[in-house]
Amino acid sequence: MMKEIHSAIEFQNVTMAYDDRVILDDVSFYVNPGETKIVMGGSGTGKSTILKLVLGLIKPVKGRVLVDGEDVTEYSERQITEVRKKIGMVFQEGALFDSLSVYENVGYRLFEQGLPESEIEDNVRRMLRFVNLEQAIEMMPAELSGGMRRRVGIARALVGSPKLILFDEPTAGLDPITARAILELGVKLRDLEGVSSIFITHRIDDIKMLSSNYATINEKGEVEFKQEAGQLNLINTKFIMLREGKIIFSGTDEQLWTAPDPYIQEFLRES
Repeated sequence: MMKEIHSAIEFQNVTMAYDDRVILDDVSFYVNPGETKIVMGGSGTGKSTILKLVLGLIKPVKGRVLVDGEDVTEYSERQITEVRKKIGMVFQEGALFDSLSVYENVGYRLFEQGLPESEIEDNVRRMLRFVNLEQAIEMMPAELSGGMRRRVGIARALVGSPKLILFDEPTAGLDPITARAILELGVKLRDLEGVSSIFITHRIDDIKMLSSNYATINEKGEVEFKQEAGQLNLINTKFIMLREGKIIFSGTDEQLWTAPDPYIQEFLRES
């Protein structure tokens, strides 16, 4: 019997409100396995609320939230804690523990699980190699640049090999070269690891990079980044745009650039 394939994330008619203020209004979308869903919109449009709902930090007023086929809407704290083990979270500022070394930060979840030290070190080194920071394993967060802190945050999110990662504006405040390095990590995860993700951003450079570049392995076993160059459509990257709690756009980058909505075109010009 064939195994049923679930969406990585699915929102079914989700409404979220605080008192009389509606943040999300009857929102429905899904993220396929191995797909990146880029969520855009101005400040206060509900982007971060989506991440909080996926993590079970808040519960919707109406509708259902599914993670890997599980309806987590009414889960208890104990149940949602198990679901969170499947999810990696990359915060805007890296959100590292300042009193812990890079090694201790990246391995934090594994230490909590009581894994043997040798297993923890193997996992931590592998994740740091993925983000090109193994040399920083003994450093403290105060010794790291902003971009290095973000990469350590990504390494920590990857511990346990989650197949779902949430990115909360991970390039905000970074210079273009460092931001590009963070985006390339996102592309590697999508194309080489089959990771599903929600990527929140308001930066046009992020949107262009994620929707037009893909990662491959060359004959030497090295990672290469290539552009779709017109002959290839990245089917594993889609967009949604929020306005006043509603989804006003859902589709590909080609559809986004040609969308007739004046609000969307203004957003694309100003971002």
